Amino acid sequence: MSFKIQNGQIIPSQGNHGKVERKPGGDFERLYLESLKKTKETVKLSAHAQERMEKRQITLSEEDMVKINDAVDTLEKKGARESLLLYKDAAFIASIRNKTIITAMRNEEMETITNIDSAVSIR
Repeated sequence: MSFKIQNGQIIPSQGNHGKVERKPGGDFERLYLESLKKTKETVKLSAHAQERMEKRQITLSEEDMVKINDAVDTLEKKGARESLLLYKDAAFIASIRNKTIITAMRNEEMETITNIDSAVSIR
């Protein structure tokens, strides 16, 4: 509590009109920021990948996307940038940094794959 002098008298002062001033960086704020960091960013499908998937009749369920997300997270931790993801009977090229599937094809369509630095077979 602080005091002020008014008309020669000492008067208790309520600094912030009775509000308690809190310093940033308390436990709640720290825990909240940590939980935000743990929130996973999900893999997106580019317009091109969506078009290729429709054309080639490749469908992904929510469970499939979870497995692909996990694989992308693993690749990111290992420093991958552009990866080939083999899943079921399909192959996907993904930008790991952007968490985006760039294109999709059937396994039997794969001949030459360039500009990737990693590959993973998702089970």
